[in-house]
Amino acid sequence: MSNKKISGDLFKKMVTNGAIHLKNNHKEVDHLNVFPVPDGDTGTNMQMTMMAGIKEVSADQSNSIVDVSKILSRGLLMGARGNSGVILSQFFRGLYSEISKINNGSLTIKEFIQALVGGYQMAYRAVMDPVEGTILTVVRESAERVLKDQKKFTTIEEVLKAYLLQAKETLIKTPELLPVLKEAGVVDSGGAGFIKIIEGMLMALEGQILTEQDAAAVTIGGNPEYVGAHNLGEVDIKFGYCTEFIVQLFDWENFDQNSVREPLEQMGDSLVVVTDEDLLKVHVHTNQPGVALTLAQKFGELKTIKVENMRTQHGTIMGTENLHEGHKHETPHSPKVKKARSKYGLIAVGQGEGIKAAFKELGVDYIIDGGQTMNPPTEDFIKAIEAVNADNVIIFPNNSNIILTAEQAASLTENQTISVLKTKTVAQGYTALISFDPTATIEENTETMLDVVNNMKSGEVTYAVRDTEMHGVQVKNGDYIGISKSKIIVSSNDRLNTVNKLLEFMISEESEIVTLFVGNDVSENEVDQVVEFIASINEDCEVETIEGKQDIYAYIIAVE
Repeated sequence: MSNKKISGDLFKKMVTNGAIHLKNNHKEVDHLNVFPVPDGDTGTNMQMTMMAGIKEVSADQSNSIVDVSKILSRGLLMGARGNSGVILSQFFRGLYSEISKINNGSLTIKEFIQALVGGYQMAYRAVMDPVEGTILTVVRESAERVLKDQKKFTTIEEVLKAYLLQAKETLIKTPELLPVLKEAGVVDSGGAGFIKIIEGMLMALEGQILTEQDAAAVTIGGNPEYVGAHNLGEVDIKFGYCTEFIVQLFDWENFDQNSVREPLEQMGDSLVVVTDEDLLKVHVHTNQPGVALTLAQKFGELKTIKVENMRTQHGTIMGTENLHEGHKHETPHSPKVKKARSKYGLIAVGQGEGIKAAFKELGVDYIIDGGQTMNPPTEDFIKAIEAVNADNVIIFPNNSNIILTAEQAASLTENQTISVLKTKTVAQGYTALISFDPTATIEENTETMLDVVNNMKSGEVTYAVRDTEMHGVQVKNGDYIGISKSKIIVSSNDRLNTVNKLLEFMISEESEIVTLFVGNDVSENEVDQVVEFIASINEDCEVETIEGKQDIYAYIIAVE
């Protein structure tokens, strides 16, 4: 087949085929994880994000490419799971941003290439400090390649083939760009998942329409081209204030967005400028929020303002406009919406009945079911924020791969002050909650809890799903591994030995409290032996054991 343009109907087939191709192969991507642990879920997050968008597209009868891309963008945004899902949703949001500019009902070759460029640009803005060697590099270099060669292309198929070829070339070199990938001898799994989507889109162009199948189990030693997972790591916040405002314009018919966009681009990053007739909405990360607001007042009346210090609250990542509300539902752990608005609402992510009960005892109002192997979507956080009905909301993601999703949900919420505490483990979340003071301001609470998180140690014991060597530690498939500070500390074929070695690393003479969240299938006798070992390291340590009843992680440990 040979296509000179992309109609709304063809675009719908392309993205649907891409989503199905990823879904059919997502376990392959799941297996590609820097850490050899059984919770590598990049593929799952990406396919669930894509399928959420496709569900919305399928339910709408419009064949307008502008409508299809808009509906897809919003569906992806609401269904985004994990870092990879959030970045993917922003890529398609960038596509829509460019597609919305056309007026002839279909995309030409030149317009399609520009949409791909817009996709990578929006994806980069979704991360405060983009890290090369991730899915971001894959989408950027692929778009730059087809933009450079655009005069050579005579069909849409040629564009996508060149785009895919560059994506694969970039994926292979990601270990050279990101040291953690090179150390593990792997490539980026987010990029690998993205390639599955593009492959499926190209298949649709060539007339190969896919159906959903059961994803095949992945065997170790499979396709060596797809090995690895992305790791965004810690971010260095260059622009400290997440600033959002809505302005009612004085003269909206003659307003030029560039009069606001251009000066703001010089003042910060993560800039989004949206107009809807007489309303202007701006989101920017800057060190000069007052200057940004003064600039806005030249063009209209400020209607709403939100400024958050991201260096203490770790802020938000992205704004959007006029999102439709999803239907409300309740889970066994979701309270009914409160009739009276409260000062504080606490939201935490957790798995395991014992862990959820422990968080409830510490005053958490709403628990989102999720964590390892199951990253909740943006929509779950938005519903939780609505349900707690509080002026101030603090969110505890308790997983490094959920933080970006929680921040995205926070950026979509108005009329509430929301702090996303960057807790990367259940242990960090639990320890931080102990220091919560309902009489203090949200700024004071956030600062205090961040202090606690930064001064405690957390660790986990799980099992390996493949052979590898990381941080100088040899790991064999089936071994128990102890992890702390995002590093594998110990690996052995004996669980008790593994947890003891990990505790030996974590506990010092200054340690005062050790909290053990005990997982399923751990015997009481083994726990007693662990408690005895703690006493042998530091007899003054107080030990608290909680039957977390979590899967995958035999022990989750907090040391204060």
